[in-house]
Amino acid sequence: MTQFGMGILGVFGGLMVSGGVFTALLALGLVPRFAGKTHTANHILTYESAVVSGCTVGGILSALPIHVYLERFLYRYEVFQTGVWNAVSDVLMSGGGFFAGCFVGCVALAIAELLDSIPIFARRIQFKKGVGIAVLAVAVGKTVGSLVYFGMRVYESMG
Repeated sequence: MTQFGMGILGVFGGLMVSGGVFTALLALGLVPRFAGKTHTANHILTYESAVVSGCTVGGILSALPIHVYLERFLYRYEVFQTGVWNAVSDVLMSGGGFFAGCFVGCVALAIAELLDSIPIFARRIQFKKGVGIAVLAVAVGKTVGSLVYFGMRVYESMG
């Protein structure tokens, strides 16, 4: 396959993944929940724009090695070679970690609430036997997948 074809395939694959992320966020109802909890429903479009922008920029930054070029660019200037810049960058990284942790926590809570609906769904479709086995199968599958991913160091071959 040509480089152009691989590029087109990569773009469409990225669009599918980002569509899945947006769908998951909408299905979990995070944006309306944030607006409701903060009593800022009149800024819902700003929240939605922030989610779309964040996913887009995050997707681009995860696909391109921009951090290497940014570091080389910044170290050309003397101000970025000082201990003060290292302290500022540590604070910025801590802030980014804080907000990423808040996001993951909110997603985890939303998923936990979504899991509360599984027994209701099972009752509706009359799925009376095997719910525990189905949940156990999902947990075992995720565990085995994680062990294979980290045990075989798949992440090293992906970068």
